Amino acid sequence: MRRSEFVALVAVTISLVALAIDSMLPAIGQIASDLGVRDPNDRQLVITMLFLGLAAAQMIYGPLSDSLGRKAPMYAGFGIFLLGSLVSIFAVNFTMMLVGRLLQGIGAAGPRILAVAMVRDLYQGNAMASIMSMAMAVFILVPIIAPALGQLILLFAPWQAIFVLLLVLGAAALAWHVQRQHETLPPERRLPFSATRIWQAIAETCRNRIALGYTIVAGFIFGAFVGYLTSSQQIFQEIYGVGRLFAVYFGALAVAIGIAAITNSKLVMKYGMRRMCRWALGIGCGLSIAFWLYVAAVDSQPPLHLLMAYLLPVFFAFGVLFGNFNALAMEPLGHIAGVAAAVVGSFTTFISLAIGTLIGQAYDGSVMPLVSGFAGLSALSLLLMGWVERGRKPA
Repeated sequence: MRRSEFVALVAVTISLVALAIDSMLPAIGQIASDLGVRDPNDRQLVITMLFLGLAAAQMIYGPLSDSLGRKAPMYAGFGIFLLGSLVSIFAVNFTMMLVGRLLQGIGAAGPRILAVAMVRDLYQGNAMASIMSMAMAVFILVPIIAPALGQLILLFAPWQAIFVLLLVLGAAALAWHVQRQHETLPPERRLPFSATRIWQAIAETCRNRIALGYTIVAGFIFGAFVGYLTSSQQIFQEIYGVGRLFAVYFGALAVAIGIAAITNSKLVMKYGMRRMCRWALGIGCGLSIAFWLYVAAVDSQPPLHLLMAYLLPVFFAFGVLFGNFNALAMEPLGHIAGVAAAVVGSFTTFISLAIGTLIGQAYDGSVMPLVSGFAGLSALSLLLMGWVERGRKPA
């Protein structure tokens, strides 16, 4: 396989999670209506159940692949994802739909983690960074185009067709791996599967102030983002009545995150991760508190253009924070990088799922719960970052 094909395969594989989330957003109102959901906020579970599957499964795939190689767990993950897609397609009630989404999350966690492990097996140093940068450039495009793709499908077909698309794309990615990608972890480099190793990594992460602190901070910030994901359809389509233009507004905010990720990759080498995080977190916190005060003062919905004027720079700040916080959490765990990545990823997802669910379920027909979540969590993150960095020299 040529390098360009490998990059494309990695990009498609890690993009499956984002596609399974973002393409669904325009349809969750119809899904809830067709499957008889009574509480309007329960529709958010279509998103959160996938995150629950991701959080639960991340801890297993990494250590398992260290023992069995990358391909067998990868195939199993794709198989579970395809099963979840089928269950969702034929769902006759909301419970069946949630089971399907949980299976999709459990399945997608494998390809997402193991694609990165394959890159690590084949490349290192600057070569690995180059491969991942090219793959992430493609990954950034998915949140921009996925809602529009979902909305386009809904113009011509029922919501089940979106799951058919996910089924087809998952099957195509699996076939691509089977036909073209060789095993990247030879038997002599494999380690026995050990629950002890996982537990030791958990214990070491929890004992290390840097690792634990930045894992929690990453969970806080991503939790605010999950709260946005779960309630975005209600905010844009119900409060502001944007209808089919939902994909445009969602995509614009995704563009802000993508630009921030590219900007961060250029500036972080000059200013360092910690300084970039302090700047971005301070900007996000200040804007969120100011906007919260404005919304509370006017006691009404802010105009859509003001909401977007607030969200665009905040999402730019988030784009700076996402990668840096994860890297800072992993910084002291390099000697157990494989299993530590699974532990940090799982902990971050569990924290963000709990927080994001609370924000989403607090939706009351206004933007106040979302803005409150952004303001409160960014302020807590600033305080926690100060505690984590206590005693360290400024970066």
